[in-house]
Amino acid sequence: MASEIQTDMSSNEAIDALPQRAFIWRRLPLIWRHSSLLIGGIILIILIILTVGAPIFTSSDPTAQDPNSPFLAPAAGHVMGTDALGRSLFARVLYGGRWTIAGSIAAITIATLVGTLIGLVAGYVGGLIDAAIMRGIDLLLAFPGILFALALATITGPGLTGMTIAIGVSLIPGTARIVRGLALQGRSLGYIEAAHSLGGSSWHIIWRHLLPNLLPQVVVLATTGLGIASLSVATLGFLGLGLQPPTPEWGAIINDGREYVTIAWWITFFPGMAMSLYVIAVNLVGDGLREILDPTLSIGLK
Repeated sequence: MASEIQTDMSSNEAIDALPQRAFIWRRLPLIWRHSSLLIGGIILIILIILTVGAPIFTSSDPTAQDPNSPFLAPAAGHVMGTDALGRSLFARVLYGGRWTIAGSIAAITIATLVGTLIGLVAGYVGGLIDAAIMRGIDLLLAFPGILFALALATITGPGLTGMTIAIGVSLIPGTARIVRGLALQGRSLGYIEAAHSLGGSSWHIIWRHLLPNLLPQVVVLATTGLGIASLSVATLGFLGLGLQPPTPEWGAIINDGREYVTIAWWITFFPGMAMSLYVIAVNLVGDGLREILDPTLSIGLK
């Protein structure tokens, strides 16, 4: 019995010693030479600082109404003007960004964790398990993502939790299909076959070898997915299925101002601009990470 345990331990040690893709760490210094990644990262950091530190940058209550100050144009007293109820738009945009950004991050986290697990199992195990999983994924992909999210949000009810779950679940099928394709390619690589021949279990190979080597692509997939998730959060907020009034959220603020576009353009312009900057920033970061972490692309190492 002891000899069997020793043999198993030595086998696992041999499997764990198989080479991993250490090029990731050697490519990290290239971040400072990648202009789009730097620009996107700077914009993203500024937006996060402004939203998280909203109480520092404004003393106005985003829900406080002032009947004497409706539709004030942007000026020194109100940098972004006021809405129909006299509320400070600057405060509402900053505080609203908290919910939009937090909701998109939470949703893409759900989609990435669950979708990656499903895709890895389907791609590596194959056979009937892969066929059954992918038929279910195909069925879910038959519905447009936003309609699927709307249906789920209707079931879970309005609010941040239900909205986040609905968006996260709607993004799982696309994530799972992409990760499955990566897993199908990865399982045929030499070190994966060597690990299998050394007696490694499927779970051991998936977690110790396949997942670490697919992690760069998963990170890029999650980063670019943030833009889609944030637009979905804003869409549900615009339709009234997200956070409920008077809590500010970028999509809800845009909905509040759509009836007053001709007389108070700033109500829709500023939250829309913040939304656009966030989506552009995460896309720039995602593209930059893809070029840095993908060994098939042309950025060289020095």
